[in-house]
Amino acid sequence: MSVSKSSDGAVRRRNKAKIFAAAKQEFVTYGFKGASIKRIAERADIPRANIHYYFKNKEDLYRQLLNEILEMWNSRYDSLNSELTAKASLTAYIRAKVMYSKTDPEASRIFASEIIHGAPHLKDYLADEFKTWVQSKVAVIQTWIDDGQINPINPYHLLFLIWSASQHYADFSVQVTSAMEKSQLSEQDFEEVVESLTTIILKGCGIED
Repeated sequence: MSVSKSSDGAVRRRNKAKIFAAAKQEFVTYGFKGASIKRIAERADIPRANIHYYFKNKEDLYRQLLNEILEMWNSRYDSLNSELTAKASLTAYIRAKVMYSKTDPEASRIFASEIIHGAPHLKDYLADEFKTWVQSKVAVIQTWIDDGQINPINPYHLLFLIWSASQHYADFSVQVTSAMEKSQLSEQDFEEVVESLTTIILKGCGIED
């Protein structure tokens, strides 16, 4: 019985991952209102009924996709902690955020679109979990300030700066590539983004080489 349950769980995770991947493309292209379950099923190359097996409707799929994105951000891209020095922590965080714009730009664009439209599906999250998470990171940054590791800057604005600067390369990739006269950014381009943002932000925080 345990083997069967484990197998069922693996199949469920694979199927939901496949649906999420297709849904990202659909929501990025058409937004929440314009997206359709029919096209998501076509993108995933699965029967429409399979989507309804895992999700009640389009809104349920969208909400679960947002939750998936947020859980990954909060677990995999969270090097801001007091166990590391300010320099090491910020360096790792900036790199992670920039490279996320490279590896999963659709997720960033979906989140940005949700926020731009007033966060109708994320109001509870922003008022609870997000606020708690941000306050914990503000406390870490304040610890670095108190220890003299960085300049006495506003911790909130440091976070906003890192988010906006790093996610710009996903949310506004068309603008970036047009300005740089490229069809798309290369691996080397993203390494240069990491280096540039890290230098600018760390120096702005008063962290020396």
